[in-house]
Amino acid sequence: MSETTVPTQTSAASLTETREPSRYLVPPVDIYETDDALVLVADLPGVEKDEIDVRIDNDLLTLRGKPRNGQTGESLHTEFQLTEYYRQFTLGETIDPEKIEATLTQGVMTLRLPKAEKAKPRAIEVKTL
Repeated sequence: MSETTVPTQTSAASLTETREPSRYLVPPVDIYETDDALVLVADLPGVEKDEIDVRIDNDLLTLRGKPRNGQTGESLHTEFQLTEYYRQFTLGETIDPEKIEATLTQGVMTLRLPKAEKAKPRAIEVKTL
C-alpha cells in the first residue's frame, strides 16, 4: 500500500520544522467557586496519572502533562508528535496549599483548592441588648 497525496521522496534540506521542541499546548480549564474551595477542571486528553505533574512553588500552581499515543506496535511513519500540556496559575493567600487534592478521570483532571480559613465567608451573629 502506498499514499499518493504526499511526495514519496523528500530531501532533508526541503523539510521545515513545524513544531519547536519547546512548544506546548495550553489545556482548557473551567474554574468555579464553592463556599469552601475553588475547583479547577482541566481537559488533558491522552494523559495518564503517571504522566501528570502538579506542583506549587511560591503560590504558583503548575500543571504539566504528557499525552501518550495509545497505539501499539512499531511506528512506520509519523507526521506529528504529541505535545506536552502546560499551564500555570497564581494562587494567592486565599488558597490553603496543604489541602489541595487532585483526581483524574478519563483525561479530565479535577483540582480541589480549599480556601484558607481567613478567606471563607463567615456569618456574624447579631446580639440584642
